Parts: sequence; C-alpha cells; structure tokens
Amino acid sequence: TVNKHKPWIETTYHGIVTENDDKVLLDPPLIALDKDAPLRYAESFEVTFTKEGEICGFRIHGQNVPFEAVVLDKSTGEGVIRAKDKLDCELQKEHTFTIQAYDCGEGPEGDNMKKSHKATVHIRVNDVNEYSPVFKEKSYKTTVIEGKKYDSILKVEAVDADCSFQFSQICSYEIVTPDVPFSIDKDGNIKNTEKLNYSKDRMYKLTVTAYDCGKNRASEDVLVKINIKPTCKPSWQGFNKRIEYEPGTGSLALFPSMHLETCEEPITSIQASIMLETNHIGKGCDRDTYSEKSLHKLCGASTGTVELLPAPSTSANWTVGLPTDNGHDSDQVFEFNGTQAIKVPEGVVSTTLKEPFTISVWMRHGPGSREKETILCNSDKTEMNRHHYSLYVHNCRLVLLLRQEPTESENYKPAEFHWKLDQVCDKEWHHYVLNIEFPAVILFVDGATFEPFLVTEDYPLHASKIETQLTIGACWQDLSGHDNDTETLSEPLTGGSARMTQYFRGNLAGLMIRSGKLENKKVIDCLYTCKEGLDVQLPEEVASAVKVEFNPNQSSLSLEGDDIESFEKVMQHISYLNSRQFPTPGIRHLRVTTTVKCFNEETCISVPDSEGYVMVLQPEEPKISLSGIDHFARGAAEFESTEGVTLFPELRIVSTITREVEVEAETEAEGEDDPTVQETVVSEEIMHNLDTCEVTVVGDDLNGDHESLEVDLAQIQQRTLEMSSSNVGMVITGVNTMANYEQVLHLIRYRNWHTEALFDRKFKLVCSELNGRYISNEFKVEVNVIHTANPMDHANNAMVQPQFINQVQHASVDLSGHNLVNTHQASVVPSAATIVIVVCVSFLVFMIILGVFRIRAAHQSTMRDQENGKENEMDWDDSALTITVNPMETYEDQHSSEEEGDEEEEESEDGEEEDDITSAESDSSEDEGGEQEDQQGSSRQQQLEWDDSTLNY
Repeated sequence: TVNKHKPWIETTYHGIVTENDDKVLLDPPLIALDKDAPLRYAESFEVTFTKEGEICGFRIHGQNVPFEAVVLDKSTGEGVIRAKDKLDCELQKEHTFTIQAYDCGEGPEGDNMKKSHKATVHIRVNDVNEYSPVFKEKSYKTTVIEGKKYDSILKVEAVDADCSFQFSQICSYEIVTPDVPFSIDKDGNIKNTEKLNYSKDRMYKLTVTAYDCGKNRASEDVLVKINIKPTCKPSWQGFNKRIEYEPGTGSLALFPSMHLETCEEPITSIQASIMLETNHIGKGCDRDTYSEKSLHKLCGASTGTVELLPAPSTSANWTVGLPTDNGHDSDQVFEFNGTQAIKVPEGVVSTTLKEPFTISVWMRHGPGSREKETILCNSDKTEMNRHHYSLYVHNCRLVLLLRQEPTESENYKPAEFHWKLDQVCDKEWHHYVLNIEFPAVILFVDGATFEPFLVTEDYPLHASKIETQLTIGACWQDLSGHDNDTETLSEPLTGGSARMTQYFRGNLAGLMIRSGKLENKKVIDCLYTCKEGLDVQLPEEVASAVKVEFNPNQSSLSLEGDDIESFEKVMQHISYLNSRQFPTPGIRHLRVTTTVKCFNEETCISVPDSEGYVMVLQPEEPKISLSGIDHFARGAAEFESTEGVTLFPELRIVSTITREVEVEAETEAEGEDDPTVQETVVSEEIMHNLDTCEVTVVGDDLNGDHESLEVDLAQIQQRTLEMSSSNVGMVITGVNTMANYEQVLHLIRYRNWHTEALFDRKFKLVCSELNGRYISNEFKVEVNVIHTANPMDHANNAMVQPQFINQVQHASVDLSGHNLVNTHQASVVPSAATIVIVVCVSFLVFMIILGVFRIRAAHQSTMRDQENGKENEMDWDDSALTITVNPMETYEDQHSSEEEGDEEEEESEDGEEEDDITSAESDSSEDEGGEQEDQQGSSRQQQLEWDDSTLNY
C-alpha cells in the first residue's frame, strides 16, 4: 500500500486546564484523520486500519511550552494534551502554541511519513483560590477633630495574589474590634458613626480584616490608630510655660519647638510681639547692683560725681531710717511716702550753679497730684525760704527750678523748665538725666532726648549771706524765723515737722549731682541699659523674610512676615539672655501677642495670646574668704616711723562656690555592671569683682592726735578706687578685681607716734560685692607693740646687737604666737621705769659705786642658778663664739630666775656711767621690765636673753 495522503487535524483548538492539575480539556477533541485508511472507517468503527492509515504521534511547536501531546489510539488518531508540570495561573494565565500530527509512513521502517498542517492551540489556566488578602500597609494612622462626622476618615486597602477576578477581588472589609463608633464599607473606607469627644477618648485602636470573593480571610489583620484632636483653635503650639534659666549659661532659646496652628486657614501675613516683663526686678529690670557712683565710673563718668542717696554706712549716714527694699539681690531703692525727707549734710555737694552740672536720678512715680512733689531742693536755711534750685513733679510734669545768683543786670532770666511726660506718672521706673548749662537744659529719659515745652523767666535772687539747705523728698522752709541747730541730720524727718513742705510720694534711687555735663550718649545709655533681655540670632535663609524690631531695653521685640514657615524659624531662635554673673533670681513673665491676615477676611482666624514665664534660678552664692597673718608684734619704733606698720602683709582674698555634682561610682558586687550615681559636694574657686573693703578699729576709736591709718593714694587712684577714712577706720570703694583689692590692702599701714602707753591694737577687715549682696568673713588682726630701750643708754650692747638680731630673723623664732620679724633690742625697759631712772640719778656717788659691786656679786649668784636649773637659756661662749637660741623659753622662767636681784641693784644700774655698764646691769633691767609687766596684768611676748657676762670691753 502506498502512503498517499497527509493526516488531517482541526485548525484551532481551545483548552482549559486547572492550575495544580495536568489534564487539558480541549474543544474540539484532538483527533487526526488520514485518507489512506479504508473508506469504511467513516462508516463503521469495526474497520481494521492498515499501517499507512495510522497516526503515530503529535508534535508541539514553540519555545518552553509546558505541555505535551500524546496519542491515545493510533488507529483512530485520538490524542490528548497534558501539562508537563504543575501550572501556576499567577505566573501565566494563558498558553498558545502549534501542534502537528504525523502518520506512521510505509513499511516497517515508516518510510514516506506524512505530516499534517499546523494547528493553533489556546489553553487557559483556571485559578485556584490559594491566596488570602494582604493589606498594603502594616498599620494605619490618622487624626480627626472632635465634634464632627466624617464621610471618610481613612481608607484601608488589601490585595489578593490570585490570578482570577473571582479570587483576586476583595469583596468585603470588617472591623473586628467590638463596640467602637466606627464603620467600614466594602471599599475599605472607615467613618465615625457618632461625633467623637476628645475628653472621652483621645485615641482609638481598631483591628480590621478583609475577605476575597472566595471567602478567604486576610492572613493578618491590620491595626488602625485614630487620634482625636480637640476642636481646632488657632494658637501657638509647642510652647513650654515654665522655662528655667541657669545663671551663667548664656542665651537660652525660649521657643525651640514652637509652631503656629492655623486650622488650615490660608494666611497672607502675620505679626507678633514678644514681651518680657521685668518691671518687678530692681529698677525695671536686672542690672548690676553696685552703688550709683561705682556705676558711673564703670560707664565712663568717673569724675565729679556726688551720690546723694547712698546706701546707709558709717561714712554716709543721712539715709539711715529711710524705708528701702530691704534686699541685696537687686538694686537698693528708697521709698518716700509723703511724710519723709532727708537733709544732706553740708559739704557733700560743692557744685556751683555758674558752671555746667548734671543731675541724674531713677524715679518711679504714680498718678499726678495737684500739689508739688519735690525730688531735690536747695533752699534758704533761715528767714526768706527762697528756693535756689529744685527738681520736682507737678501734674505729671517734671520741673526744674534754677534761680540765678545776683548779677549786675536785673533782667528776667529763664528760671523754670517744664517737661510734660507720660513717664512721670506711669508707676514704672525711668532714668532721668538733666544736663544743665545755663540757660540751656537738656533732659534724657531712658536715653531719649526731650526739650522743655515751657520755660518761664524770673528775676535773679537778691544778694544775701543766708546759708542754704539741700534736702531730698521735700523742701526746707524756716517757719520760725531762726535756725534750729539741734536737729539731727542723719535721720529722716517725719511729716510732723513744720520745716518741710512739698513732700514726694514714690520711689527714688541713684540720685547724683555731677560737675560738668554728661554729653556722651554711650555713657547715658550705659547707665540705664538692662543686663537681661530678649535676643534673636536670625538664620540666613529667613533673615530677609521676617522683619525684627527691638525696644531700647530689649524687653520686647516685634516680628512681621508673610511666610509662616520662616516666621516659625525666627520664633524658634528667640532667646533670653542675662549677662550678670550673679543675676537676680525670680520669675520674668512672657507674653506672645499675634495678629494674622487672611485671604478671606470673613473667616480669618484670631490667635490668642500665649503666656509663660522664665524662672531665673538662684545663682550659686560665692563665699568670700579673707585670710593671712592675724596676730603679730612689731617694735615701737616701727609704729612711730613715717612708714608705720603694715596691717595685712600677707592677706589673701579667695572666693569659692559650693555645688552638688553627680558622680558615677562602679559597684563592687559581682554581676552588677551598671554604675550607681552618687551626689557629692565640690568646692570651686571663682573670680569676680569686689566693690567695698572696710577696715574698722576694734575697741577705742582712732585718736587723730597720735595715730592714723594710711595708704598710698597714688596706688588707690591708679586702680580707679577711692578711699575715705574717719576715726573708726578706712573704707575703700570702687568696682575692681579681687587681685587689685588685695594689692591695695597690702599697702594699708597703721601709725602711732605716742606708743608709751600702747601695748596692742586690733582691727577688723570686711570686703563685699554688689553693694553688700555678698559679704566676706570678718578678718581680725591684732598687732602688739614691743617697747624698746633708747639705744643711747646702752651703747655697748648696741654695738653687738645686729649679729644677734640677724640670727633671730633667719631662725624666724615665733614666741607666744607673735612673729617677731624685726626685733630692735634684746633688753626690755617698761615705761614706768623712767621715773625710777630720774630718781636714781639724784643718788650720791658712793651709793652708785656700792651698787656696782653688789650688782656684780648678785649676778654671779644668778649665773650659778641658771647653770643648775635653766637649760633653755641662751649662753655666750666667747671661746667658740657660738649662739644658742631656745625658742621655747618662756617669759615666766626668765622672770623666776632673775627675781633675786634687789631694788638697790636696779638703782645702781641706772646710775652707772656708760663705760662702766656690765651685763649684770642689763639683766637687772630685764628683771625690772618683767616685774612691771606682771603688775600691769598684761601678757607680754617672750624675749630672747643676751648673756654678755663673759665679754670684756
């Protein structure tokens, strides 16, 4: 049989296969026909086919086709297509390839094999619901505002990896958490079912799951957090109401994380002002609390200033009794309640009105009064009651009265200068400076210049010889027609006095009169500038976007801009700064006032004021310690010399602060690696200024007739310090370093040119800083006087004395706690012996000669006692020329060993001529000195004894 015909198959097949299965269902079925088979094939299935009509196989064409075709029956040409491996719908949903049938050919070898045409096969892979839904996010979070119902607060979304539409679609979502006021729709939108209340719940946590259309639940549920915000109110957020400031730390950012909540309202521009309230601190803010005179020096006005309201002290006592703030942390101010005034002593002010002068004062004054209220007044002491010059307040006006002295011309001249100022009556502290150069007067208030709005004229005063009285807080008037000299100037006068009128009601401080004008604006600004205030360091990127303006004392600043982000950056860079080393502790209130403009003026928001405060913490108080030699002795000749005796030769001034610090300590227990924190107290030395050191006499006041405290004024002035002295001591003032004060105090000397009856003098030294805010310990010094004999009475002893003194000085012998640095003589003659010497000179010559021999005999007896009982005496061995000094020898031992000499020996000693004086006479002189001191009951310092009995002259 000849194989004439090719096999025949359909041109297109469509098949379906389920993933994870290999059987493909084809439509139509895969059957190949061959015309070489008997014709009856088509009529009956009982036909027996020859080999030429059989179908031997199918061949699939295409790359990486995961299917194979298999012949089930060669005779009928029936076959199937099946998958080689498990199919994955998610990787490939459809497969397309071609298939071709071939017959078995001719003969046993299959020669002349015929192939059919190529048919296209399309197979679709059916999905199996093998994947569960998965949420796109691990968690969801949102914030809503209370009191509103939302259509959609948040949308959650899950996906399914299945390839079919049925199994890959999410058919529903569900909130698993029970009893929550939220619902979710099939698209994943969550909304609230009732209005939310911030006070009830501030956050909700929901668990949400999802289902696909094959009812598979999500593999993992998702967490949804919904924060509840209170009803949106435009305001500054991130503002700490309490801000603590540690002294000495520089600038402190006030609003480091501040931002403006606008409730999504579009803003076109924004303005803000920041106020730092410091009116309750000192004179309106924190300043150095030195005396006004010291402050003038620090600011450059160093000459000619006279302080009229000084802190009460021994040298300036006319303010004693005036009510003050009773505090040292801040400035000292004086209160005048309308019944008090003080008289300034004569000679304090020497300024003449003919030359330019300056008046400066700090004043706080309340509502205006119809009556005049006098700040400063210079009026006649008696009779006429004329006001020569005065500064007073009247109806919120500041008035300067300046009457000229008599001149040749009696024309009208300017006499009253009026300034109408709000500052006079606003109950706030202000600094006033009046530069007076007649007829011109210029007023500075807080550094700003004001011209008088009214100047009235008057005749010059008539010539008179009446003395004037300078008063503060009222004007002096003599209603009795005569002067009352018995009135005490140092105490304020009360309202019952008929001599005062036009009382002031308010507070005054720093009242000064200065010769010459104070024209330098920098000096004036320095006098009132605060040491604390607001500061801002503008970032470069926003410097041009926001406009910043300060007020003069930097207690407030204003900002203006149109970009909220830049505005917030500037706010975050605003800081508080206090440059004082020891600032005044306490609260400084803060207020932020904000105004915004919007595109829609009708719905524009209003930002409420934000309030807080800066708490300036208590600074670590320094402990000022004075130390040095507190007990020493000097010879009387030193006290009487022009140099005197230095009181504080080795004085040291040291200031320390004590603070608690936390220290990590390793625990020794096994297995405990964490260190424990322990608090320990450490002391640290610091440097700061001093403004006063006062040396006072302990005991009787200084007698100016024969004693004084002295210091080199050139050295004082070189260090820009000042010195004042009185019969109670010496006061050094001025702001300067501790080192400079130390050097000046080393120079203070005590002189006494009448020391016969003086045995000791005691002094006390106290130093302070910031006008008495920090005070040192009381350093007391006692100096003893070593009385010495006249060198002319003992010429022979004086010839050998220097060698002995030199040895004592090098040995630095300390007897009875007194450092004998410069002992001039070894023998002691009390002042009471002078009378005995005068009487002895009148004795007869034969008594003198007899006394000499008795002295020699008595001395030999004394020497035997010393050799047996006193090993501590100093002996002179003229064979070896050595000196033996025992510092532990007591005065009592010396006295007991020498009291055997009688009165006749003492008389003969004084009567002997110089070239016949012996060592026995010298010893008896020492006996007499010891007995006299015992009788006076004074404990005298030990004296080293000189034994010259073996010397030959």
